[in-house]
Amino acid sequence: MIAVLYGILWLLRFAIGACVFSFFGVVICRLPAGESVVHGRSHCSSCGRMLTAGELIPCISYLALRGKCRGCGVRISGRYVLIELAGGVLFVCCSLFFGCGASGLLSLRGLLAFAYLGILTMVAYIDWDTRIIYDRFHIAILLLGAAALWLFPEHSPADRLIGAAVVAVPMLALALLIEGAFGGGDIKLMGASGFLLGWRAILAAMFIGLLAGGVYGVCMLAGKKLTRRDAFAFGPFLALGLGIAFFWGDPIAAWYLSIL
Repeated sequence: MIAVLYGILWLLRFAIGACVFSFFGVVICRLPAGESVVHGRSHCSSCGRMLTAGELIPCISYLALRGKCRGCGVRISGRYVLIELAGGVLFVCCSLFFGCGASGLLSLRGLLAFAYLGILTMVAYIDWDTRIIYDRFHIAILLLGAAALWLFPEHSPADRLIGAAVVAVPMLALALLIEGAFGGGDIKLMGASGFLLGWRAILAAMFIGLLAGGVYGVCMLAGKKLTRRDAFAFGPFLALGLGIAFFWGDPIAAWYLSIL
């Protein structure tokens, strides 16, 4: 019986994460379109039909509808269910990594981590679609950094200030010297995240982002889907590096420095 209750609790954690990221999916869709993210009911982007409550259950509704709108039959992008699944998995991962706290769901450290991962998810998808990273995301990360001064005291204010500059300043210099080297949104993302993560983790994040972006670029060039003159959004790869670095950035940096 205890095992069943324990399983239900983990399922509840997954469901909470999926519900939160379902809203983030709405933000990803509406923000670039200039629509309100808090007002207006969810609707089919093809036929405009308002969705019922039964069609808005994270993950389940997509499977029940077989990925199609009940009204017009147009296929629904699998992106939405992937975002919801990611939210559930990340909530569970944050619970495992940072503990569940007095609430039994997520500790304050885990809540901060989950919020940051949610911001990175929105940044990655919106930047991929529009090549824009909105300043509101940078401000939100800075606010998380301010909270981290209390929740993650192992990183001193000096460590965080160095982290804000150690990657962002060289990126800015390269952007000024080489047109199109980095976008302003990318630079601000790394500056704000450096304040949150500290200098060691932000260096690891930049390395992972460059590696992931480089592999993608090489694959696209090899497949002749991009040319040497083409550019692609770098934010998603930075977001990947930042998400990994939040959990393991300091150990990765310490390991690398130990072999130098």
